[in-house]
Amino acid sequence: MSARNILVINCGSSSIKFALVNEAQATFPLQGLAERVGTPEAVLHWQLGDTKQSLNIPGADHRAALERLLPVAQEAAGGKLDGIGHRVVHGGEHFTGSTLIDEAVLKAIRDSAQLAPLHNPANLVGIDAAMALFPGLPQVSVFDTAFHQTMPEHAFRYAVPELLYKEHSVRRYGFHGTSHNFVSKRAAEMTELPVDDSCWLTAHLGNGCSTCAIVNGESRDTSMGLTPLEGLVMGTRSGDVDPNLHSYLNRTLGWSLEQIDRMLNHDSGLKGLSGLSNDLRTLQEARVAGHAGATLAFEVFCYRLAKSLASMACALPKLDGLIFTGGIGENSMAVRTRTLEHLKLFNFKLDEEANARCTRGVGGEIQAAGSPRVLVVPTNEERQIALDTLALLDA
Repeated sequence: MSARNILVINCGSSSIKFALVNEAQATFPLQGLAERVGTPEAVLHWQLGDTKQSLNIPGADHRAALERLLPVAQEAAGGKLDGIGHRVVHGGEHFTGSTLIDEAVLKAIRDSAQLAPLHNPANLVGIDAAMALFPGLPQVSVFDTAFHQTMPEHAFRYAVPELLYKEHSVRRYGFHGTSHNFVSKRAAEMTELPVDDSCWLTAHLGNGCSTCAIVNGESRDTSMGLTPLEGLVMGTRSGDVDPNLHSYLNRTLGWSLEQIDRMLNHDSGLKGLSGLSNDLRTLQEARVAGHAGATLAFEVFCYRLAKSLASMACALPKLDGLIFTGGIGENSMAVRTRTLEHLKLFNFKLDEEANARCTRGVGGEIQAAGSPRVLVVPTNEERQIALDTLALLDA
């Protein structure tokens, strides 16, 4: 049987990230991005092999952008697509794994939209468009939240009245599950440990950030909660704050809930602390140059990350390794160094040369002799979505 091709689609409110994954190839035959969808400036970028191309698609909506993408994907797949995998942010409690899409699945995704109003509606637009364009192809939803459905109740429940959970689904869900799942399995492979007898702390660090405790291939706790705002300091998100901050800002400044939510999601985190940028690369340059805000943002980011990793260790019976992944986790040796300096009780020590070597897609172990294992593992959410899709096709 020839190697199968899965088109992976990740639809945002004004963008479509896509990749063609061939199960026998280590690299993607095709990958790209449609951005500013629905505006006069809409544009489609793609890379086919080593060739990069762009196409202006002014005014194109998600379906029109996918219509332009289809011939390119079919050509890259040699005329044969075997399925489509869709990233969906929030599956609520409906889904404990990836699933073939049907009307019942679509309804459940819509029902969860109130829990992810910025994400699920956009994900649905992509699914609807792809199903209309490819009615004969199997289509699969891969949920950011599904991997964390193995958390025990004492980890996912909030200490609020039970009716809020029973009637309104107020609980901790967690996100970045596709990434945490992929890197923990990859780490087991790299270290020749069985997935079902290995325990990991994972730190997915990008513009969004989260930590996870993984036992025998299952999530036991994670830092994000009901929404992706809970937990670590992120690019523009505050992470954990006092729950009474909302009422304090309303009383003292007269801010509305909408203003406060916007501030916490879009104007806080590294951007808010530094007063400069949400991009850690920019902050690192400014920090070296003596910028006080950039230095503070870096220090708070690393301390809060270490604090979260230490708390995640409560869910582990043993520790086989700490994994850094995501754009920051894979590339910032400074973040890795400073974070582990705060975890002295774990006796982590880094090999400076190995730590410096692990950037730009290079992974591996970076601990010094005698230290618990520390790994940099490049994430590959597109491949994990494709693997989940293939597994369902096989089933």
